[in-house]
Amino acid sequence: MRSLEPILRPASIAVIGASRQQNTIGWQILDNLLRGGFQGPVYPVNPKAASIHSIPAFPSISAVPGTVDLAVIVVPKDHVAAVARECVEAGVKGLVVISAGFKEVGGAGVERERELVEIVRNGGVRMVGPNCLGVINSNPDIAMNATFAPANPPHGPVGFISQSGAMGASILDYAESLGIGISMFVSSGNKADVSGNDLLEYWESDPNTGVVLMYLESFGNPRRFVELGRRITRHKPLCVVKSGRTGAGARAAASHTGALGGTELATDALIAQAGAIRAQSVNHLFDLAMAFSNQPLPVGNRVAIVTNAGGPGIIAADACEAAGLRVVPLAAETKDKLRTRLPEEASVNNPVDLIASATPQSYEFALDCVFEDPNIDAAIAAFVPPLGIQTKDVAAAIVRVNERHSAKPLLAVLMGRQGLPAGLSELHEARIPAYIFPESAARALAAMWSFRQTIERDPGVAVTFETDDAAVTRILDATLAAGHAKLSEPDALRVLAAYGIPTVPWRFVSSDGSRGLAPAVAEAATDLGFPVALKIVSPSITHKTEMGGVALGIANKAETERAVRAMVKRVGESAGGADSSETAKIDGILVQQMAARGTETIVGLTRVPQVGALVMFGLGGIYVEVMRDVVLRLAPLLDADARAMVRDVKMFKLLEGVRGEAPRDLAALADAILRISQLADRHPRIAEMDINPLVARAEGIEAIDARVQVGD
Repeated sequence: MRSLEPILRPASIAVIGASRQQNTIGWQILDNLLRGGFQGPVYPVNPKAASIHSIPAFPSISAVPGTVDLAVIVVPKDHVAAVARECVEAGVKGLVVISAGFKEVGGAGVERERELVEIVRNGGVRMVGPNCLGVINSNPDIAMNATFAPANPPHGPVGFISQSGAMGASILDYAESLGIGISMFVSSGNKADVSGNDLLEYWESDPNTGVVLMYLESFGNPRRFVELGRRITRHKPLCVVKSGRTGAGARAAASHTGALGGTELATDALIAQAGAIRAQSVNHLFDLAMAFSNQPLPVGNRVAIVTNAGGPGIIAADACEAAGLRVVPLAAETKDKLRTRLPEEASVNNPVDLIASATPQSYEFALDCVFEDPNIDAAIAAFVPPLGIQTKDVAAAIVRVNERHSAKPLLAVLMGRQGLPAGLSELHEARIPAYIFPESAARALAAMWSFRQTIERDPGVAVTFETDDAAVTRILDATLAAGHAKLSEPDALRVLAAYGIPTVPWRFVSSDGSRGLAPAVAEAATDLGFPVALKIVSPSITHKTEMGGVALGIANKAETERAVRAMVKRVGESAGGADSSETAKIDGILVQQMAARGTETIVGLTRVPQVGALVMFGLGGIYVEVMRDVVLRLAPLLDADARAMVRDVKMFKLLEGVRGEAPRDLAALADAILRISQLADRHPRIAEMDINPLVARAEGIEAIDARVQVGD
């Protein structure tokens, strides 16, 4: 935190590249600092000007007479390194490099950025940028707007990070128009030194920042982001909009987890694991900002809707229910009270429909009634302006209600164009979130409820298991030495055994035995106990079922021998080879007991570039990639992460037990997830893995099949 003080709380600022020419970046930054009332000295630096904005200018940073905390650099890209060096020599502790032409342009820009980073790090200086919009600290004691954005939003509790300068300028303009107060704003640019994670750590303890918003195009250190997010979201909401959704998609990979672990799912996993809320757009981000920065969190998810039109009430109710809120019946006493003053045609159910003739007084009365109802935790007031009723008058009534019931959140929806700006302005000034459409209010309130659950969640602890990592290392070494990229099925099951994950009883019968494959398999099946499943083991066969390499429900020795011979023949014919001898096509046969009935799940891991190892849990079986009912989280996991992953699948009710079935062993599933997390962390050569199906029963779990991809 101390290292960022010269940038975020400077006592003095130099603008290197300050310009006399209006409508230039160097002029606009200096103008913003002066007009914003920065509380310290500002030093324009320009070798060709004696004064700028009627204050003395200096030819270089070394010529500035006083101490400079922060230098804002606005010079051509080829001069930035030399200027940064001069700043280090002059004792400047913080830099904001506005200039572009670095890593973002590739080629020589990459080397320019590398040189710049080396200068600041060797000099013990922190730097925001390059290629950024600048920084803001709106605290009246600082009053710093060191950006070239034309907007100047009011002081407030929202800290904002934007990786895009252009988006940052739009965001500041939007915040100003909505009256959303900004505590600090940082355009991080190329994040060559100061990263989003650095700012999260700073704002974690900043008393002036109560809500953190982020516009990201990439994650720097995902594991650090999750760690910081977990801490921050114990007491401050963190809302993230991450661009690049169209880049989502499955990687071409042999395992299901690899196919489902693409970039977009990885982003969802990181944000959820950090306890943050992912906004679907910048507009959604500001919907959230209005709610979090202006209203208290609900203590429950029971919502009352008060409207003067049936359509908006129905839309709001549907949106609330879809978002996890409950539009509950009002208490009988509340309904009786509403009937005393509402027209007979009005509905006193929830949603409360005041009908089109509703007056501001009707809104005030109805909202007071529902807020006094002990069954209600929050309210949404929706208004469509009819003839003769002024939007601003209804807004004023909503404000009065909010003043009397400030412990419960109140969100407003003002529809139509008549009087809309005046009504919205009055509500925003009174710190009441106001939206144009009911869905926006419902989503924002749902996010507030979600955050309430987040801050009350079990933080979780790290769990370590006793595992046979030496055995896993030997298996990986042997597989790679043989030139294979995938473990054999028996070796994959041995890895599970080394990590304490139960498997169905099995035997592997090698094809190089002296007794012949079929009799040896029949003997192994007899030892295991019938019925059994038989599976061809071959490094050249990925989909055994399609090749005829699987036989299920084999009941006796004779049937076993016939099945083995038939399988070997089918595999030979599928391979198109004339030689169908037992030793030519396969390594052997995996014999497994037929598993008892249960719910098929999947647990796996995959490694995503620039993210790390993701652990997956979901509903398994042959339709896993069709249903895509999976949850991913970044390893290493805490125990609370694993329990949440089990609960968060859409078909969780199947695991709870349906139609008389007993609940599945949720603790055993969470245990398996944590063991795979440890495996991912300790054995980075495992590139992808899935256990599918992992059968869950009332007591315990059993792995039936596993696939493991390896790499150097």
